[in-house]
Amino acid sequence: MTTLAEDEPRIAAWDRRMDWWLTGLAVVFLAAYAWQVLDTDLGPAGDDALEFVLTAGWVAFGVDYLVRLALARRRGRYLLYHLLDLAVLVLPMLRPLRAVRAVLAIGVLNRQLRDNVRGRVAFYVGGAVVLVGFVASLAVLDAERDAPDASITTFGDALWWTITTISTVGYGDRYPVTLEGRLVAGGLMIAGIALLGVVTAALASWFVENLRRAEERVESGIEAQLAEVLVELRALSGRLDELERDRRPS
Repeated sequence: MTTLAEDEPRIAAWDRRMDWWLTGLAVVFLAAYAWQVLDTDLGPAGDDALEFVLTAGWVAFGVDYLVRLALARRRGRYLLYHLLDLAVLVLPMLRPLRAVRAVLAIGVLNRQLRDNVRGRVAFYVGGAVVLVGFVASLAVLDAERDAPDASITTFGDALWWTITTISTVGYGDRYPVTLEGRLVAGGLMIAGIALLGVVTAALASWFVENLRRAEERVESGIEAQLAEVLVELRALSGRLDELERDRRPS
């Protein structure tokens, strides 16, 4: 399996130059989004300022996507493999799906965690759960709190709903009633299943690798013991030959 540097060296070089800048922008983006959702006393001027930050971040992520597409050696293949990134860029233009903008920041932050996932499984899964859960809580609260008959009206309600949903428990005491909230719920359910799959696959891979190493150590030990026995047998055979020669009459 080829790495990004081998398959798309120009994109890999672009990532090395820009990833940390985009990561910082993603953090600012998420902070602005959280502020906009959680500060219920935010005035029109503050809301406009935060919306400007979010829009600027969305544009920057869009430019990053276009640059990566332009640098790709096989643009059709790159576009096919990154349809989700394209959808995340386009869908926020629709008002009911504005919360999808936060997924842009998740995608950029995920680049910093993508290498050696199995070796960093605890950090990767923990970071992904916290990040996805936080964004989902903000998104569902933004969608639900002003809806009639809503059961998710505070950030605490949103966090509890997120925990029960991403863990696939689903108590049912909190649930979304709006289209946007249900879309967030669907994405969170898929994310929960995917994260469980990552954990299961990583643990299975870890067990298999450790068993293989144990078998290799056992085989190496057996080979070493056989080599020692062979050396001793050769020495004993030589000694017997010497004794046989000594017993023969001259």
